[in-house]
Amino acid sequence: MTTIVPTSEEDPFLAVVRFTSQLAWADAGPEQSKISLVEQLPNVSFEIVFFAQAAEPEITRLCREAEDSIVAEKWLELASLMVTSAELVSSKISEKDLECTYTIICSLVKKANNPDDVLELVKAISSKVVQQPNDKASLRLKILFNLYNLLDHPYARFQVYMKALTLAVDGKVTEYIVPSFKKMDNFLKEWNIDIKDQRELFLAIANVLRENKSLVKESLQFLTKYLATFSNEDAQVLDAAKEEAVRAVTEFVKASTIFQCDLLDLPAVAQLEKDAKYAPVYELLKIFLTQRLSAYTEFQNANSGFLQSYGLVDEDCVAKMRLLSLVDLASDESGKIPYASIKDTLQVNEEEVELWIVKAITAKLIDSAARSVNSGQSNGNHFELSSRLGGTIESNKVTEEGSQASSSSTAAIQGLAVR
Repeated sequence: MTTIVPTSEEDPFLAVVRFTSQLAWADAGPEQSKISLVEQLPNVSFEIVFFAQAAEPEITRLCREAEDSIVAEKWLELASLMVTSAELVSSKISEKDLECTYTIICSLVKKANNPDDVLELVKAISSKVVQQPNDKASLRLKILFNLYNLLDHPYARFQVYMKALTLAVDGKVTEYIVPSFKKMDNFLKEWNIDIKDQRELFLAIANVLRENKSLVKESLQFLTKYLATFSNEDAQVLDAAKEEAVRAVTEFVKASTIFQCDLLDLPAVAQLEKDAKYAPVYELLKIFLTQRLSAYTEFQNANSGFLQSYGLVDEDCVAKMRLLSLVDLASDESGKIPYASIKDTLQVNEEEVELWIVKAITAKLIDSAARSVNSGQSNGNHFELSSRLGGTIESNKVTEEGSQASSSSTAAIQGLAVR
């Protein structure tokens, strides 16, 4: 396959138009040339001559249009022409050729005279790049990242990034964009986007992360950020967040390794309490964050079929509630918990008590006095345990995990790359 390597004085934009239009017409074949009788001719070489005669005027016309756009500095028209031609042949050319083609196309953004023109060019180019996500998806993502890095316009960068998120999901190449989420705080400072755009961004990221079961925690974090953007909205706007609020609650309940969240006090979630359909969802969240296993058991008995309708499993919920109940017991100031109290609270047999203590220690929810598995030996009729969640279940509030990565002094020019 021929690679575009300028070897003459021809403008690189014209070279791309000529290259892609020639391939497009060659791929179209005689049927597209409107010469109806040629297909039936046995002489193949004669057919090619007829087709070439039909194709050349069209190729010339496209090149002339491109040349006129260059002279008149109509960069948006030129970009539309070039990306349309490129996409017609994208599946037929090598990755190297496609990347080279789009490298030249993307350079048009440097020709724009004002920010509005930049945004229009970005829209025209990026919308075409994502139209065929199943064709060279990882390369297309790289093309978008290259376009992003060419831009100085913060909001244009944001628009390209949103297209990249869409492409990553549709093209099943999310692994290439997930690493960029660690830089999100820096990106937000650079883009300076409003609440509505933040809302769209956080939800898109949460959807990307949801595809990976090992990133459930991160998915819930961004889904929580999305819901937090509704904090100052009226009831009508809040209503639009109900489905995602329910999703956040069910994701938290399902997650076997997540024991804290700040969903309870978010207006987008709190509205569920008075909703006829979703009130039980809020009640379940409240149980997981502020009560013990006995309350969950009572809820489950009164709402048969509820868990199944939301994809929840009773056995898993019981296991998580046992750990949370043990944390609440461990938060007692004395740290000395009666053996019988653990047994009754967790609703287990005597021989299972130490097993659940070990599980809680393994999950880093509690510390034993000696911080070892063997330290779960009874001290008279007590276990000496302490909570690692920083308080009782009643005071269960989210603390953002870890410190944020230190902001780079070059945050304003954060780039993207496919590695």
